[in-house]
Amino acid sequence: MSVVLDTPIELRPNSSLDDIDIAIRAVYKQVLGNPHMMENERLVTAESQLKNGSITVRDFVRAVAKSDLYRDRYFESCSPYRFVELNFKHLLGRAPLDRSEISEHIRICIEAGYDAEIDSYIDSQEYQEKFGDNTVPYYQGAKSQVGQKQVGYNRTLSLYQGYAGVDSAFKDSRLVEAIATNSGNKITLPSTGGRRGAYKDATEKMFKIVVKGSKFDSPRRSSNTEYVVSGAKMTPQIQRIHRAGGTIVSITEIQ
Repeated sequence: MSVVLDTPIELRPNSSLDDIDIAIRAVYKQVLGNPHMMENERLVTAESQLKNGSITVRDFVRAVAKSDLYRDRYFESCSPYRFVELNFKHLLGRAPLDRSEISEHIRICIEAGYDAEIDSYIDSQEYQEKFGDNTVPYYQGAKSQVGQKQVGYNRTLSLYQGYAGVDSAFKDSRLVEAIATNSGNKITLPSTGGRRGAYKDATEKMFKIVVKGSKFDSPRRSSNTEYVVSGAKMTPQIQRIHRAGGTIVSITEIQ
């Protein structure tokens, strides 16, 4: 099965309203993972700002990625590993390359919050060099990129859903096992039947969260508190820790 990329869409100073409408649809498709959208879910204000030139395509991408629609689909509903791997796919057009990239972005999300995690992609040098202010991010998995290892190419293809696939249909990471063990991915493209394939379910893995300063701790207790949770319950646990005033020291996968 071959993978064919869409032609990159770039807005220019003389772009027509039709051109802008095409770019808006492309941003929704790319950033939201090929969604089935209702008309009332559209970001009307941000669309108007793009049309009147008060914001750039990059600003519109940021607005979509920070919207309740994106947050509900990918932050609130997915495991942390899946959330991060899809941020890479939606905002940089590729998969995360190694464990350090995943860990860094989980750290940003924990320590600085959701908005900072989104900004870390859109404000990156990589984003600037690939897309700048006026090109819609696009999937780049069908071709090897300069300076990218073969494993990155394989992992990006592993995230490919096909033109009919919807990213929000999959809540579990497709790359967690390969990245955690630093092993290569077998390239598995979507079948015509749209079946999921034999991917490792991240919700079955267990994680240890080490916390200090939580209100749940005894006032005289100086040691850290440890929570062991499944991948499926990690996001709610992190949210409870934050509400209790705790500081997450580390998150470690355990078996």
